[in-house]
Amino acid sequence: MEKEIINKVALSGIITIDLEEFYPQGDRVLFDIKEHLFQGLILKEKDFREFVRNEDWSKYTDKYVALICSVDAVVPTWAYMLLATQLEPYVKKVMFGDLETLETVLYNEELNKLNINDYKDARIVIKGCGHLPVPKAAYVEITRLLRSVAKSIMYGEACSMVPLYKQPKQI
Repeated sequence: MEKEIINKVALSGIITIDLEEFYPQGDRVLFDIKEHLFQGLILKEKDFREFVRNEDWSKYTDKYVALICSVDAVVPTWAYMLLATQLEPYVKKVMFGDLETLETVLYNEELNKLNINDYKDARIVIKGCGHLPVPKAAYVEITRLLRSVAKSIMYGEACSMVPLYKQPKQI
């Protein structure tokens, strides 16, 4: 007589959230303004405006673009703003910061679309390992969002969960 194998995880009512499912598809591009500095130190307005005027901005179509200056240089704020005016008609998103900041902003936008009330009194495990670059900030944000409604929040896989939060028992 064979004993039936029971999947206790499936019966537990635990909801798994895989942050990779929130990954916005599209190429990420880092636009480093250092390539357009005079002697790697300062931005010359006339030269920079000429570059902006002559650049083919359509090559950024449907991309996510992060604007930075990776060297310690004098770059006026308007230079980033000017780049944004040229990129905006083509890109999915343009923002100031590095690629990790871009990824954080994209994830926050996606996570803030969640209806957290769908997770009221739920036992949640936030999946850990994956193949896509999920920033640590996204894990913090999903935890922040769910803490007010979830019964419990855990991290990892169903077979090895790390408890993070448990709603206090009501008296």
